[in-house]
Amino acid sequence: MKTLITGTSQGIGKAIAALFLKEGHEVIGIDRQEAGIIHENYTHYQVDIRDRDHLPEVPGVQILINNAGTQNEDDIEINLKALIFLTEKYGIQDQIRGILNIGSASAHTGSEFPEYCASKGGVLAYTKNTAMRVAKFKATCNSLDPGGVLTPLNACVMEDEELWAQIMEETPLKKWATPEEIAQWAYFLTVTNTFCTGQCIVVDGGESINHKFIWKD
Repeated sequence: MKTLITGTSQGIGKAIAALFLKEGHEVIGIDRQEAGIIHENYTHYQVDIRDRDHLPEVPGVQILINNAGTQNEDDIEINLKALIFLTEKYGIQDQIRGILNIGSASAHTGSEFPEYCASKGGVLAYTKNTAMRVAKFKATCNSLDPGGVLTPLNACVMEDEELWAQIMEETPLKKWATPEEIAQWAYFLTVTNTFCTGQCIVVDGGESINHKFIWKD
């Protein structure tokens, strides 16, 4: 299937693109950085997703994965407004089969920076709106909302022993996800899945359900 993925040059987006290519899909990537993948079935467009005038024309998109995002850099414009524009441009059409928005566990907990949480919270609401509108095409739309993921963008805390120990204390499974684990979820929700829609699925190692109960022994 023709699959368009944003933010494919590194991290989660690169892992998702690699998995889709491995499974035989045609993949189109959009990223403001140079291509991080070379493959005969991969086409890369180096463009900022906010640059509406220079976004490519890609007819016939069957799967759309909105992965590109930022933290503390014009969060509302990139994480929410650009995502909405991309979905309306590429996703709301009769050949679409699956749309996935990469959200954040922080949208459910409010535990990060204000504009970041607000932008990802908007993604959750927009996911439900989109799911209702693409249902007439027999298509699904969900959001995948990771907690900690082992990517270069998170190196500042991953490499700090004290901070990492605090994070692990708050994470019941005592680990973060790899980009490849998130990619498996992305593939399931857009290709395997045909019935779950309008859902915002938290994948965070249990961090968001960690309610500590303190009582006398």
